[in-house]
Amino acid sequence: MSEPGRVMSLRARLRPGVAIDMGSVRTRAWPAGRGVVLTVPTMTFPGPGSCYPVRRGSIVDAGECARLLERLLSRRLHRVGRRPLVVVTTPVLCDAGELSAALDVLAPRAVRAVTAVEAAALVGESDPAGPLFVIDLGAHVTEVALLSGGELTRARRSPMGTTDLAATGVPEALVRSVTAMVGQLLDTDTTGQALAALERGPLLTGGGALWPELVHGLARRLGSTVRPVPAPHTAAVRGAALLASRP
Repeated sequence: MSEPGRVMSLRARLRPGVAIDMGSVRTRAWPAGRGVVLTVPTMTFPGPGSCYPVRRGSIVDAGECARLLERLLSRRLHRVGRRPLVVVTTPVLCDAGELSAALDVLAPRAVRAVTAVEAAALVGESDPAGPLFVIDLGAHVTEVALLSGGELTRARRSPMGTTDLAATGVPEALVRSVTAMVGQLLDTDTTGQALAALERGPLLTGGGALWPELVHGLARRLGSTVRPVPAPHTAAVRGAALLASRP
């Protein structure tokens, strides 16, 4: 292991952290210092049937979310023997209160919330300065966010995702939805940042960024170069892991 890798691993043991991205379809976690993303369906089985505790990006059953997180992480964190810093991603324009309640099961030292778009930008953009569009193409929710200096300034959100396209396999409706949200941000911008961000080229994150039809359709409709983040389906949790690993 390289010297920087040894330092990060030692820091993770001394000040354990964990990053969590709880989506409507998949929950991903990255215990800091382990270098691996843990992925499970966002589904529990409290009785004879199944329960989906997150729908359209919103928690509908905090208790079952807690049960899922405990099953996924509590044993790993107990082995460390120290209370962790938990960095959790959230959708834009949402209240993270219910998610914070679900995280209590992990007995965190502290909880830090970061939007998924800001977290994804940490791993997808080498130069965070200046205005930047981040488009998160999730399974149940699509978000368009305008960042400046790496921080969220304005955003739009739509309750449409890639699962809505599964029946037809035609992404045009989602392309139109994203284009409309970008247009709204452009129309209401008086600073010129939105136009500069569009000319720079939006970052694409989320599982939908793995769909070539979506990538090409967005590039065509926006008239801009769109840039999928490497491994876009795990970008948010990897960005949150960077924050969890910092001293």
